[in-house]
Amino acid sequence: MEGTVFTPSLEGMKSVKSDEGEMLTKPFLDVCKLVLPVIDKFGAAMALVKSDVGGNISRLDSKYSSNPSEFNHLYTMVRAEIEAKTAKASSSCTNGLLWLTRAMDFLVELFRNLLEHPDWTMSQACTDSYNKTLKKWHGWLASSSFSLAMKFAPDRKKFMEVIGGSGDVNDDMEKFCASFSPLLEENHKFLASVGLDDLTAS
Repeated sequence: MEGTVFTPSLEGMKSVKSDEGEMLTKPFLDVCKLVLPVIDKFGAAMALVKSDVGGNISRLDSKYSSNPSEFNHLYTMVRAEIEAKTAKASSSCTNGLLWLTRAMDFLVELFRNLLEHPDWTMSQACTDSYNKTLKKWHGWLASSSFSLAMKFAPDRKKFMEVIGGSGDVNDDMEKFCASFSPLLEENHKFLASVGLDDLTAS
């Protein structure tokens, strides 16, 4: 492939914000979709994360498609649900955005671990990033499922070769973390400002 597995999402991130600096729904979801092939390369270890991410993208996507002009900006969906008093429902787009952002936090943290700890196994890198990001929001069941899945983490060297393609994978991974983190941070800040950043899972 041309470049690395990160190349398309790095390109996509350039258009996530409007000229006024607002987060745009479709470009943001498109970047998240472009991360799915990276998750795929983890195989069984990330099946849970992949279905979670895919489900939340679909939920937000269908809301956007129902009225693209009204939901052009990502946070208008949340505001509409707050007004309708449905934001805290487990099937809400607010919940979808929150969990999508958290899953992406986990992946960014994982890529950082791979960059900063060349001696760690994939399983170590995954577990550490899980503990730093998703664990506090997961109940016992989700946590146990995740710990079990991590036992199937792929061999690190093979994984890096697969995602490397024809580009400099470490360089692209670093760029991805640097560009994507601020966008995720912005989502958290917005959700925290409306009191919706602390929903947990069973």
